[in-house]
Amino acid sequence: MAGPVVYAQWSNVYTGPEVANGLATQGLDREGNGGQHIMGERSKVAVVGSGYVGTVVAACLASVGREVVGVEIDPEKLAKLQRGSAPFFEPGLTERLLDGVESGRLTFTDDFEVALVDAEVVFLCVDTPPGETGHPDMRSVTAAARSIGRAMHAPHVLVTKSTVPVGSGNWLETVIENELPEGMDPEALSVVSNPEFLREGSAVEDFLHPDRIVLGGDQPAAVDTVADVYRPILEQAFPGGDKTKRPVLVTTSRSTAETIKYAANAFLATKISFINEIAGICEAVGADVQEVAYGIGLDSRISDRFLNAGLGWGGSCFGKDVLALAAMAREYGREPHILEAIRRVNDDQRDMVVRKLQKHLRPLRGRRITLLGLAFKPNTDDTRDAPALTIARSLIAKGAVVKAYDPMVKEIPEIPELKTTADPYAAVERADAVVLVTEWPEFRELDFEAVASRMKGRCFLDGRNAVDPATVRAAGLEYEGVGRADSHPVSMFD
Repeated sequence: MAGPVVYAQWSNVYTGPEVANGLATQGLDREGNGGQHIMGERSKVAVVGSGYVGTVVAACLASVGREVVGVEIDPEKLAKLQRGSAPFFEPGLTERLLDGVESGRLTFTDDFEVALVDAEVVFLCVDTPPGETGHPDMRSVTAAARSIGRAMHAPHVLVTKSTVPVGSGNWLETVIENELPEGMDPEALSVVSNPEFLREGSAVEDFLHPDRIVLGGDQPAAVDTVADVYRPILEQAFPGGDKTKRPVLVTTSRSTAETIKYAANAFLATKISFINEIAGICEAVGADVQEVAYGIGLDSRISDRFLNAGLGWGGSCFGKDVLALAAMAREYGREPHILEAIRRVNDDQRDMVVRKLQKHLRPLRGRRITLLGLAFKPNTDDTRDAPALTIARSLIAKGAVVKAYDPMVKEIPEIPELKTTADPYAAVERADAVVLVTEWPEFRELDFEAVASRMKGRCFLDGRNAVDPATVRAAGLEYEGVGRADSHPVSMFD
């Protein structure tokens, strides 16, 4: 497919050399109504993998009327899902999961053949953690692909939502074809890349009301079939849908779709690392990064999104995808200078907090330090690559005693020395310093006079520039943010 073919708001506006082969041929009028459904008698959708992405995909597709069967091989997780219980915290997910299970539109199984028998479209949503060389670890993808191949007895469209190296569509075809039952035509398999752009903490909203849906495939009929699965979302034709904000559908080649995913995350990570680099310069020259971010963000070419200076990014996506993109560049003889700089700046932001604490408390040995927030961002319980854990380990290694509070994360088994408390005020008891690590909304509503009365020391480090400096100082604490001057900055959180 010599794309991309772009459909703005379903079929209202479209451009591209192959539009005749695309969704404009499906009988939709200019309002996106009508049209024939491409999905045949096997109208169920299978979702392989019930981790963060797979569970959201399954629950949300069921909530817009699709019949979905999820595949999960972990017995404990499978039992929870069959009860309609989410294996992790994500706003709005449990309600949709439970509704889907109770309505019968959503079921879960550990049997691939049961899942595939009535499903024409199969979403592959297994994890791809970073490997030793920087490339994603594809062992889970390989195992799932082989199981899919062995279970195939009819044509299927495999939709890859797992973040995989560019070119993985071809590789998946080969892996699955090698496992097909005797007599099964290899042409019965089509692979379409459909990268996910879900943000933890707002994944349900992102899935149901996306900016765009990207489909990459070399067979237009397969791409059309997947687009039909998304029809309720593309048309916003479901309870709570907004027909004035229909997402853009972009169809292109598989390799381009796979690259779009990596490029999107790398660019967002770049904006965060850039403003953190500027924050360091602001501290050196006496400027305020909040006002700098506001000033440059008014330029429509830049915008103020992802220009919040602080402790940098974490989670399961940005670090892994930047690393993988850099590894791919080297594989083809290109040195990824910008991608390497992005990672170095982000790593340094975590070290920066420790340096600030050393400046205030030297030495750190024996000091009590409280971390407010453990999850890598608000509205999730995910601590993968969370700045708080890196900071805690560094402080503990230097002899500090570290306590923490997070609304959703109650323990960190991999750091037994890190003690957690049930509320923020217990966490700051006798603390020499407090570090705000995750910008949970409740931290902006703290009674800072109560915080100050419980602390032994006066040091309050705002690692996310999330609270009002004047309020903290009025309580008798010494406030220090990231890249902030003593002026009254424009709030990025209003």
